[in-house]
Amino acid sequence: MASAFPHQPPVTHSPRQQTNIVVDRDEASKILQVLSSQSAQEILGALKSEPRTTSEIASAVDQSMQNVSYHLDRLCEAKLITPADTWYSEKGKEMTVYALATEQLVVKFYDSND
Repeated sequence: MASAFPHQPPVTHSPRQQTNIVVDRDEASKILQVLSSQSAQEILGALKSEPRTTSEIASAVDQSMQNVSYHLDRLCEAKLITPADTWYSEKGKEMTVYALATEQLVVKFYDSND
């Protein structure tokens, strides 16, 4: 039986062109802490080509849904990815579609003495 819900409609999402972060010796950058995880880096790589759901990302990076969900939350908090849409499974369950929030991440080092 066909579902009444759309399964995977096209996602239209345009990430920011560039995000700048400043690393100060007095304060560690949360973004760099999030990016220090290999899992987070793999998830970002999986989203490079197209937006995906948690289960699609977990399959692409060969990790558990729980681990991917944890890193997706951290990446969202750091504003490196964003929920781009909502799809529905054949059973009607909502699935968040994640996409990159920025195309480029520029790290700048700042010293208050400069």
